[in-house]
Amino acid sequence: MVNGNSDTEIETLAEFDRVAARGSLSGYRVQSVNLMERTFALLSADTSAAVFLGCAMEPDASAKVRADGALVFPPVPDLPFDPYRGLLYSAEELFAGLPDGYETTPDAQSYAWFQETKADGDVFSSMLRSIHDDAVSDALDEHLSGARVVGVMGGHAMARGGLDYQGAAELGRELARSGLTVATGGGPGAMEAANLGAYLAPAPDEVLAEALEILAKAPSFVPSVSDWARAAFAVRDRWPGGGDSVGIPTWFYGHEPPNAFAGHIAKYFANATREDGLLARSNAGVVFLPGAAGTLQEIFDNATPNYYGSRGEPTPMVLVDRTHWTEHLPAWPLLQALARGRAMESRIALVDSVDEVPAVLAAMDAKTRRTGGRSEATSRPDHTSALGNQNAKPARRERSPRCS
Repeated sequence: MVNGNSDTEIETLAEFDRVAARGSLSGYRVQSVNLMERTFALLSADTSAAVFLGCAMEPDASAKVRADGALVFPPVPDLPFDPYRGLLYSAEELFAGLPDGYETTPDAQSYAWFQETKADGDVFSSMLRSIHDDAVSDALDEHLSGARVVGVMGGHAMARGGLDYQGAAELGRELARSGLTVATGGGPGAMEAANLGAYLAPAPDEVLAEALEILAKAPSFVPSVSDWARAAFAVRDRWPGGGDSVGIPTWFYGHEPPNAFAGHIAKYFANATREDGLLARSNAGVVFLPGAAGTLQEIFDNATPNYYGSRGEPTPMVLVDRTHWTEHLPAWPLLQALARGRAMESRIALVDSVDEVPAVLAAMDAKTRRTGGRSEATSRPDHTSALGNQNAKPARRERSPRCS
């Protein structure tokens, strides 16, 4: 089983072969494994109480395992996605066929299928979407098992080539280098920048500047997703084997393509499942870069379980860009008022620039470890928090570009 989360799930042909060699598949769940060339193994092994989800197999093998008492859910034909998939997506999989244009890729075709079926009232289509999203959640949990995950949220409109995009990339790089797994909404803009930084974390610092120059030639996915994606793959081709991070996008916003820098992609049909899952899995905290309605919603989606303690001890929330979050979209005063007197009070912070974020998260983590998760009433004079003065002006100093 991938990552060892369960010893009853089989998600690759190699795993199938190891288990089948013992002579029994009884009780196993086999997910989306092509078994057309494993007829002998299926005919020979005990498959009682097994479940085969989307596994292609020869008719005689299918008849035999059914006779054993196994449940067989055959592959669904003519779908651009696999509802029973056992693993997360990769950028290569979603963008397969990109040289012929983005519209030919599985990602674009899955969005087109969603557009055609989301309002037709067909319970079968709805069921397929739900099965797919549950399978993706299962794969995501397996992949992130034991990881310290930090979420990075921000707007999709942040264009390549700007200082704010550079700052978000530098943030992703520093968070990855500190040992955290960077997770984003998996789309363009600030999300792509953070995934890019994590991808280039193993490379020398100067590589990021070179990559930004390449990407700036296609600053936005509008008007051409194809050109935008090809620029990303040009960076990947020049510096292959980058660091891992996670992207969690959605076909609900299908006009926003996934970015190619996340090493593992959990793409959903249901946006609510996607957003809640991203925030819930960010156990090392969430960084909120400047954004609009979507990012604002995510702030309070994250604040709610922190307020009620429904997911255990509150996790850190760091808002970046004082002007944005106190004047343009004044979420900070409300968040601060909400946190006052509660355990989350010492887990929120407002900073001016992305270069402050790693130190703030490290300090919050150290405080949590020191107090065993209990709130500690100490002031933080250098960072605005629920325990500091939100009107205090920061000392002037050199810093990385502000994300605004």
